[in-house]
Amino acid sequence: MPSPISGAPRVAVLADSDTRWKWGALTARRLVPGPARPTGYLLRGRATPTPRQLAEVGAEASALHEVTGTEFLRTVADGGCDVVVLALVGGGVQAMLHGLAALPPARRPVVVTGYVGVVYEKLADGLLLRHGADLVLANSRQDARRFREVYEGVGADPSAVVEAALPFLGGAPYRPEEGRDTLVFAAQPSVPASRAERAYVLRRLIGHARLHPGREVLLKLRSRPGEHTTHLEEFPYQRLAGQATGPLPPNLRLVHGHMGEVLDRTDLLVTVSSTAALESLHRSIPTAVLTDLGVREPHGNHHFIGSGLLTSFDALDSGHRPVPDPHWLGEQGVATGGGYETAFDAARGRLAALLDGGPLPPIRPYYTPATAPGYLPGILARHRLAPDGTPLAGAEPGPGAAGGVRRLVRDAVRGAARGAYRQGVQRVAPAIRRMGEL
Repeated sequence: MPSPISGAPRVAVLADSDTRWKWGALTARRLVPGPARPTGYLLRGRATPTPRQLAEVGAEASALHEVTGTEFLRTVADGGCDVVVLALVGGGVQAMLHGLAALPPARRPVVVTGYVGVVYEKLADGLLLRHGADLVLANSRQDARRFREVYEGVGADPSAVVEAALPFLGGAPYRPEEGRDTLVFAAQPSVPASRAERAYVLRRLIGHARLHPGREVLLKLRSRPGEHTTHLEEFPYQRLAGQATGPLPPNLRLVHGHMGEVLDRTDLLVTVSSTAALESLHRSIPTAVLTDLGVREPHGNHHFIGSGLLTSFDALDSGHRPVPDPHWLGEQGVATGGGYETAFDAARGRLAALLDGGPLPPIRPYYTPATAPGYLPGILARHRLAPDGTPLAGAEPGPGAAGGVRRLVRDAVRGAARGAYRQGVQRVAPAIRRMGEL
């Protein structure tokens, strides 16, 4: 990579799901403001977003390419970018870090990574898998402090941690409208996970809608059946709604769409632990985090302890509106009703210094074949990389190997395989479990 960079740096975003694409693309725009859009790369896998999902998240790119990990590394090696934003699950970040570290030094871009939202599980595992990036973005003051403590605690360099913010916070502050009363439940694909718990949530939403016939109750869905997000969704609410006894109340609707646009008409946001709660709080929309299924680490609502937002359907039915704790909001990087003009200043400054400061140092992840010989090779192998970060034999097709008819056949087979996998998760597996319970 030439240094210093002349003109605007070329930015590439590699993402493995719709939500991570949204975070990665918007983070790239925050880091490198201007008219240029990042080039998007979608990592081929079970959660590769569909065109509908990409359109719904509303994060634009100059171009979009579906690739494998080794194909992406080959693009970087060809000098295709100056900055890479890795919007991936932790194992994907670690694999790409080792793959980038194996490239010739002149081809090495600045590497940025982080988290899509609230970090409520696998803190140490996820952070150590991201170690080695030039910038590890923290979405809040609390996260920055926790991230540095983890790195320091294992003897890893914490200097890459930079406090920033969630890049998609924005929108107009909440203003009630005469005659409008809308409750929105922000669904999550895997929280809660069981059929019984998800059926309970739907039943309480139906009951709330009947109890308040003058209120519009919207169940905001993340995906359609057959589509996947970051997490698996075995029991989609739309399918459970179709199995409900009797018709849904006329004031209860299941909706898709861009979360920001849905929040434009929301008077109360209800969730178990969705990052949508932070979007809602930023805009000063009344927000509630449910305790009905317990305050539990697997549900992620334990993150909201001390927030003042924890409540139940019974309380909401009776008209309760939680009031957020100001100190908690500040720790979470939520500037109620405010802007984020300076939230990415530190990250932009660090990026500029790396781009203009001469040759970049080697990428040095915490995990190496010496420090994690029983863990790292498996992570790399899943992305067709050898323990030294180079592509495994057969991982990279030769020139023209997938051209013409062969490429069409390959893409068709991959698409069919993804469809079969999704059908297996959402239809076959639950049916087998039900048979086992007979």
